[in-house]
Amino acid sequence: MQQSRVRKNVTVGMLSTIAYLLMMLDFPFPGFPTFLQIDFSDVPALIAAIVFGPAAGIMVEVIKNVLHYLIQGSATGVPVGEISNFIAGTIFIIPTAVFFRRFRSMKGLFIGLTIGTLLMTIVMSILNYYVFMPAYTLFLNMPAMSQESLKQLVVAAILPFNLIKGVIVAILLAALISKIKTWLTNQLLIH
Repeated sequence: MQQSRVRKNVTVGMLSTIAYLLMMLDFPFPGFPTFLQIDFSDVPALIAAIVFGPAAGIMVEVIKNVLHYLIQGSATGVPVGEISNFIAGTIFIIPTAVFFRRFRSMKGLFIGLTIGTLLMTIVMSILNYYVFMPAYTLFLNMPAMSQESLKQLVVAAILPFNLIKGVIVAILLAALISKIKTWLTNQLLIH
């Protein structure tokens, strides 16, 4: 029991470090505003959630965002981007972990990734409209956007960006799982 807990904590720590490093390798996605950066840091969180359950995946999301804020800082001085990233990642990984762990199959993984992508896209669009974009303008001392401009930004950029990001991360995770299937099977049997 103790050895299993140590293995879980070490694995979550390693996956958190990998997630943080991947978060540093963010880049703008062509055709979208440059502040919408894509990264693959949700992949380690998804692996933790699949192997150890949603709480482990959420822990990876917490650690990577805290590290990012403490080491990289924030343009606003307030961790608005990190909070946004944490919420988006959590919304994405929970359905994936729940469905994969319930069905223990690629079909369950696909269903979870699809639901996670759709939830992340919808919820983050709403939160960006009501919370995150107004917070950025407040903390950066920028003039507030009109409701119509904000709505247009959310519909034309944020919504499709999150959808595309979810699809790209899902494809990357599926490809990675096919490569680590033996390790993953061993982890699921041991745990």
